Amino acid sequence: MADTQRRGRQIMMTRDELDAFLAAQRTCRVATVGGDGAPHVGALWFVWDGTALWLYSITRSKRWAQLCKDPRIAVVVDDGHEYGELRGVELAGSAVIVGEAPRTGEPCPELDGPERLFAAKYFGMDEMPHDGRHAWLRLTPQSVASWDFRKIPG
Repeated sequence: MADTQRRGRQIMMTRDELDAFLAAQRTCRVATVGGDGAPHVGALWFVWDGTALWLYSITRSKRWAQLCKDPRIAVVVDDGHEYGELRGVELAGSAVIVGEAPRTGEPCPELDGPERLFAAKYFGMDEMPHDGRHAWLRLTPQSVASWDFRKIPG
């Protein structure tokens, strides 16, 4: 057990590495819990602001319906093809809806930063386009686990 814990600390990302990794990655996998306790996993686009993961979800989705009933969520962002390249982050906690749902662009100062980041990252734009089908979820993680197998001595 001690060797496993030591290795875990050895391959864990630093805060700067975690921030850079989450800024660079484009797709995450989001796990929610259904009313019967069954998990549901789906892919989403996201932005990380250094404190919270912002998820832009369709409001007429299974994910959205489940989160409205049970806000517990786990999110994985990972990368790599070969074993020695694998790296990723798992974030878990409770999702909070921010702004109107669906989002139409009403003023919401809390969304200014995430929308600016999202518009630049995914659309190459300065301002967020709103389609009246998506809304924002904020995950301020209660737990974060990271790994970077590139750090394993070879």
